[in-house]
Amino acid sequence: MPKSRIRKKADYTPPPSSKQSTAIKLTNRSWVAPVMLALFLIGLAWIVIFYVTDTRLPIEALGNWNIVVGFGFIAAGRI
Repeated sequence: MPKSRIRKKADYTPPPSSKQSTAIKLTNRSWVAPVMLALFLIGLAWIVIFYVTDTRLPIEALGNWNIVVGFGFIAAGRI
């Protein structure tokens, strides 16, 4: 049986770099962690106050929607 020919792969040659790479300047994001933590704590406090005050606080007119508001603060902290 005849031996099959082995194809030789061409060596990789990177494309010529005609454009110069521009450095990406990252801004200082030191505010992200404190804001996230603050939103978590506000949401937790909102829900705890709602249960401890027997649904009279933080906003009595919202009723059980106060729980949604508290979880909304917590969810906003994750974004």
